[in-house]
Amino acid sequence: MSLDALRETLPAYAKDLSLNLSSLANETTLSDQQKWGAFVASAHAVGQRSVVNAVESAATAAGLAPEALNGAKAAAAIMGMNNVYYRSLHLLSNPEYRTLRAGLRMNVIANPGVEKVDFELWCTAVSAINGCGMCLDSHEAELKKHGVPALQIQAALRIAAVVNAVSRVLQAEGGAED
Repeated sequence: MSLDALRETLPAYAKDLSLNLSSLANETTLSDQQKWGAFVASAHAVGQRSVVNAVESAATAAGLAPEALNGAKAAAAIMGMNNVYYRSLHLLSNPEYRTLRAGLRMNVIANPGVEKVDFELWCTAVSAINGCGMCLDSHEAELKKHGVPALQIQAALRIAAVVNAVSRVLQAEGGAED
């Protein structure tokens, strides 16, 4: 399924999402790898099958390299774990948990197979979807250390927001595969 076909499956009440999906697919604030990686990571973070298929198809057609596709999926996977763990540390009132070693493997963060900045952008997008403020702060700080401007970070967040909303609408409507 293409992004245009995906947009056609959205109900009339979600027209804004359809328009946003189209404009973000054509946005130029990010490099193509950063943009399509953010789309892929966001789609995998939500896990709605028709959105994942359409996004991966569009990303591949736009030339997203296999290493970047894998890196974007890895960002969704590792943040799926980290966002739950670190959000829990943040929400627990007992500060003792923040002093304990996490004891979770996170090797992909150090060696994602793509540019570190791109991977950090994708982790930021996934952390937004998963609602982890601690991870958002951490990844945004890392991006700022690398000189990434706020407009690029915002672009990744906008992609995450739209992919999340499109996925949720399709899940609620039950018309597309879960």
